[in-house]
Amino acid sequence: MVKKKNFILTYLLLIAFVIGILIAGIVSFYVVHKNDNTIQSGVYIKGINVSGLSKDEAVKLVQENLDLELNDHLILKYKNYEYYVEVEQFDAKFDIEASVDLAYQIGRSGNFFKDMKDFGSVLLSKIDVDPVLQYNQEELLSYLEVIQAQLPDQLEQSSYYVDDDKVMITNGKNGAKIYMDELEKTIIEEVQDITYKNTCIDIPTYTEYPDQINVQAIHDDVYREMQNAYFTTEPRMVYAEVTGVDFNVGAVEQAISENPNVDEYAVELTFTRPEVTVNDLGMDPFPDLLGTYSTKYINNADRTTNLRLAANKINGKVIMPDESFSFNKVVGRRTAAAGYKNAAIFSDGQVTDGLGGGICQITSTLYNAVVFANMKITSRRNHMFVPSYVTGGRDATVVYGSTDFTFQNSRSYPIKLVATVEGGRATVNVYGYRNENDPEYDISIETNLIKTTAKSLVYDAYKIYKQNGEVVNREKMSRDTYKKY
Repeated sequence: MVKKKNFILTYLLLIAFVIGILIAGIVSFYVVHKNDNTIQSGVYIKGINVSGLSKDEAVKLVQENLDLELNDHLILKYKNYEYYVEVEQFDAKFDIEASVDLAYQIGRSGNFFKDMKDFGSVLLSKIDVDPVLQYNQEELLSYLEVIQAQLPDQLEQSSYYVDDDKVMITNGKNGAKIYMDELEKTIIEEVQDITYKNTCIDIPTYTEYPDQINVQAIHDDVYREMQNAYFTTEPRMVYAEVTGVDFNVGAVEQAISENPNVDEYAVELTFTRPEVTVNDLGMDPFPDLLGTYSTKYINNADRTTNLRLAANKINGKVIMPDESFSFNKVVGRRTAAAGYKNAAIFSDGQVTDGLGGGICQITSTLYNAVVFANMKITSRRNHMFVPSYVTGGRDATVVYGSTDFTFQNSRSYPIKLVATVEGGRATVNVYGYRNENDPEYDISIETNLIKTTAKSLVYDAYKIYKQNGEVVNREKMSRDTYKKY
């Protein structure tokens, strides 16, 4: 019995001795660790061993490794279409210094018992610090909006346009919309985990339904009382002619009710024609050229036909003060019946032939002209690729039913658009009247290529206001992302 007790005592003493040595060793390591300027053993940052390194050495090592990991792009997929998002487009980077600071502070809280506990725990089981991913959310969401506009299944709202003696009412079409919050979260999680190199992310979408056709609202928008055009000199003001327009609301509602799935309804209009139009007044009411812009075109017969058709639609258009101009409403749907031809367009990420191809050159020319005339731009979107006729940041694309170009006459006097397509140049002039009610500036447009990546180009566009040769304002108009050819 005595021998057994002696054995147990010896065993316990041995265990205590080992534990004491272990504790002494940990304390010794801790004391050495506390008095040097390196990160303790067993510490990793994003899987990178930083044990025994100074803070500067750890920052350099982690930065070099993570820079290699982040130098790539994500692939987003919708049906058979793929879209690329490069991490540098939204300035994704890890907060490495903060993670190194956190790693360095392990075992250095100033509380001996806590430090000993943390030091020993990390020494025995290791720890991996995951740095916070920082990124420009505005830039990411802005680019996702560009992808949204490029999805093949675009929502088309029910709409209408006036075509000669008819109002054409179009049924809307369902479209795919991106769950932006969900996609942003998935992208950031993939980048945070550095797993995106071999990952294809399915773009999460939901179905968006168009508004129902509101015949009464269309009637209220189309209806006009007849008025002859005239202008006065004291005060100087132009009053555009108004053609009386009306249609039978009840008959149209019945036609839609009986055939709800028709793509387009043609509604006969009743007109009361004015005897005097603005064109009858000549250019006397519009003595001043407020803005002008020209773009060059190659004389491809079909494309040139499209340019002329679109230009003729906006030529002579008078926009009253505070009145809005909609390119799609004025030009209408681009159809073969309206004379439009097949020509090159951007579609689903590539160049192909499409009905009405080329008319975006007229939109872009108009966009620049009205900026120079100091109009208020209310809706404008850039192309997928930088077009040949303007630099990046100075284009405006349109797609009937989904993408429009609109502006508002923000001056106190009416303006008149004069558009021509001839001699290899498409030109839009904006005429009006300079008066004391409108501050006058010399307007210029500045575009800067701010970022070039493997897949894209990013431009900033600014509107520069000058008075007496001095810059008085510099206003950012847009930031546009384009795919590379």
